Amino acid sequence: MDLQAIKNRFAIIGNSPSLNFALNVASQVSNTDLSVLINGESGVGKEVFAHIIHALSARKHNPFIAVNCGAIPEGTIDSELFGHEKGSFTGATDGRKGYFETVNGGTIFLDEIGEMPLGTQARLLRVLETGEYIRVGSSKVQKTDVRVIAATNKELLEYTSKGRFREDLYYRLNTVPIRVPALRDRKEDIILLFRKFTADFADKYKTGSVQLDEEARNNLSQYSFPGNVRELKNLAEQISVLSKDKNINGEQLRAYLPQNNNTRFPVLAANSNNESHSEFANEREILYKLFFDMKKDVNELKKMFFDLLQNPSHVPAAASFSSDGNFRELNPLSSNNNSNNYPQSSQPVIIHHDSKDIQQHEDVEESLSIIDKEKELIIKALKKHRGKRRDASLDLGISERTLYRKLKEYDIEDL
Repeated sequence: MDLQAIKNRFAIIGNSPSLNFALNVASQVSNTDLSVLINGESGVGKEVFAHIIHALSARKHNPFIAVNCGAIPEGTIDSELFGHEKGSFTGATDGRKGYFETVNGGTIFLDEIGEMPLGTQARLLRVLETGEYIRVGSSKVQKTDVRVIAATNKELLEYTSKGRFREDLYYRLNTVPIRVPALRDRKEDIILLFRKFTADFADKYKTGSVQLDEEARNNLSQYSFPGNVRELKNLAEQISVLSKDKNINGEQLRAYLPQNNNTRFPVLAANSNNESHSEFANEREILYKLFFDMKKDVNELKKMFFDLLQNPSHVPAAASFSSDGNFRELNPLSSNNNSNNYPQSSQPVIIHHDSKDIQQHEDVEESLSIIDKEKELIIKALKKHRGKRRDASLDLGISERTLYRKLKEYDIEDL
């Protein structure tokens, strides 16, 4: 099938060289059973390429299933992919077939493969190399004939160097790499896509078709679209629904674009090294250590003053804190002290007090354990978002899978 026929069949808009190259690679590899790794930012349409490869292959009449590895909790992903036996874990009241069994003869698309746990990665590698797998709780080896297409918006090669992704699995999946270009790298396609989307929404909502003047087209082409095609489609829908005047100029278009094109959340957004979560953890540990040191200093200061009040015979005639923060005694009888500053007296200074007036001080140490604080933050986030794990995980700066694991680890019930 030629390139234009593929575009027509799968409703792909665009003529940029990078897009055409990716489509050509997908077309050529479709007739094989090679594993494919699709790289690209979120929103570029990686799943569309998986559908193209399956639909043009000899497996096109067999099942196709898309699995988001980042959306499945770590404790259940093995069961989802490979199945489980009855009684293999709590709640396993019946046996269950996994995706590699139900899609036998077809294609499985593993999206966000970088979020897959290391243990599951080892089992997936065995499937890719031998076609064998074992259900959870079983000892029987089963065979499957499934083509694996994986996708990621991460740099898996960097993950391998940090121990977050198996190197052998990376090279096994990366037999044929396909890189889907970001929308900002194919600016010549932005206007074409916008016209297609607005025409579809005009037909859907029974409204007039949106038209852009030259300034609006230039503004649209220069916008970087961090959300890629998905963001452009949302923008087209907003304008189609909300705009009363369907002839949009540059100023009207700017009202729909984010004011800060480079807006990023410092904790949740991944940095150039994809270490946002680890940095968040490191900063949290530093803060806890700082709070602990401050608490320790305050407790020592309070203890010193209460000791002075309870033991007046040890109270010096005069005292002050030196510049280094240590308590030093100023003896008025010492010849080193200025007589103009201190009264010359041989009588000791006595502090009279009633023992009833002295409140017994007891330090109640607040728990500064990182584990306790993390558990407290998780509970607060769940209460704040009324038990919605996805919203709570975004607020905490961790993945939903990690939150699920923490709930099990700390035995936190849903709120």
